[in-house]
Formats: sequence, C-alpha cells, structure tokens
Amino acid sequence: MIYHLVPNIQRKIWGGKKLEQLKNVSADDALDPVGETWEISIHPDGPSLHNGKVFELADGEELPYLVKLIDTGDELSVQVHPGDEYAKIHENSSGKSECWLILDAENDAGIYLGLKPGVTKESFLEGLNQKSNMSTFLNFYKVSAGDFFFVPAGTIHAIGGGITMAEVQQSSGITYRVWDWNRVDSKGNPRELHIKKSLDVINFDPKANTKEHFLGANNLFDKKGLNEIITHSSFKFSLVNLKKNESLEIPLPKTSRLSSILNLKGNININGETVVPYSSVIFRDETKLVITNLENFDSSFLFLS
Repeated sequence: MIYHLVPNIQRKIWGGKKLEQLKNVSADDALDPVGETWEISIHPDGPSLHNGKVFELADGEELPYLVKLIDTGDELSVQVHPGDEYAKIHENSSGKSECWLILDAENDAGIYLGLKPGVTKESFLEGLNQKSNMSTFLNFYKVSAGDFFFVPAGTIHAIGGGITMAEVQQSSGITYRVWDWNRVDSKGNPRELHIKKSLDVINFDPKANTKEHFLGANNLFDKKGLNEIITHSSFKFSLVNLKKNESLEIPLPKTSRLSSILNLKGNININGETVVPYSSVIFRDETKLVITNLENFDSSFLFLS
C-alpha cells in the first residue's frame, strides 16, 4: 500500500518564502512565514495527514524518524539537541540526531556547526555571561545544493538564512536554545532559552567538532542512481538521482521500520502511482518499489528506511 501524505505546516519567526510557493500556502502578513513542512511525521507536534486525517497507521517503532523541508529567511537560534539517554530522563522522549541535505542556498549562505578549536565549556559560559554573539564560537561553513551534513545529538549548531534543505531526524521535537540573535517576537518578547540543559548536553570534545565528524559531503546531486548516505539507529538515508525516463527497482527491507520517499525534483512513478515534486509517500506491505522518472530531465528523491 502506498500512502500519499500531506505535510504539517510550521510557521517560524525565521521562515522564508519558498515553502509557501512550493506548497501553495497563502502568504499572511499577520502570521510568521512558513519555516518548515513536516513531510513524514507521526510526532504529536506536527503529524502528517492522509486523506484529510492525521496519519495514524504507524507507531514509534515503525516510524522513529521525521522528515522535513526547511526554508530560512533568517538565521535559526544557536541550539543543541539531547541524546537518547538525557532525553529519556529529562523529557521522556527519544533524543534528536539529524542530517541535512542542502537543496538551494543564496550566495555566501551557510551553517554554523560545531565549536571552533579551543572553545571550552568555561569559555563558552563566559561568553554567555558577557552577552557575546555566540555564533562567533561556532564553525561556519558556506553551503550549496548537494551538500550533506550529519548533526549528532550534542552538536551545537544554527542554520543560516537563505537556505532551503531537507532534514531527516529522529522523531523528537526537543530543542534547547542557547542564543537567539537577541530577537523578539511581534509582542516584543524574546524566545525562551535553555542554558542549563544546553550546557548539560553540548559535546565540547574537540574531536566531535570537526567537519570530518559531521560526514560532510558535496555535489550529491551529481551522483547517479541510489546513493546510501548514512545509517543511523532510527533511519537509513539515501539519495536517488535518475536520468530522464530512467527506472530503478528498490527491494524493501524486511524490518518493522516503514520505508518512505520524499520526492524533490520531477514527477516520478512508484509502483504505478505518480508522485509529484516536494511531496511524500510511505509504504506498507510492499516488497519492492519500481520507480520511473517521468520527465525529460533528471529527477531526485530521498529514500528512507
């Protein structure tokens, strides 16, 4: 069975304009712009829909991951996510490791990821107490379409403005904000920060703050066929690029975890059903997928299992 999902729309103070266009969401100057669409989700903070109803045909074991599209008109907060052990004790939840595939980026746009060499817990705390610009403590990487980063739990980070990306993460909504660029909302109030919990979980080990640790990759849209990118305990992430009119067969693993696809570019046919760009489908009781690019140009999609 193939289930076509409708995403949950998430408006954010830092959101951009592209998702409104891609998802045909009406702009509303009285609301924050659309920052995220939760494409494949059973998380209570933003469940996907199927046939107008909340998608409830999977449990946490079958769908322990969450897939989003993100578009940034401004920088996200400097933040960190806890690992499984800390999250279970303090939040009664799984932790949150995530990975990013850059779909588009403005000139000089980039991400803040990991601490610069020499930054210690003590020096970081001193910066917080002095109300410093905390982004200056982080590594900054310019990005372009096809770049990939894995962001393990405990990694301090911030997505910069002018970026559109696909994010695959553990099904968790826990974010600890460390610093938020001194922003305030429409009522003049700053967003809540979580300094103590952030300092509890930030990984200050220098070896855990290098680009190599984040499995940085480039030009992934230039690679042909199915490309396995990373395997995590909660998801397996692959990018598939098909040439015009090309077909590919993918056997589905015999596990309790459900497989899914987020289509990115071009109409594709999956087991006889058309899937349009920037839409998602999930599979149950299918043994294999026969996927055909219906376009006269290259298509691309994410395959999760």
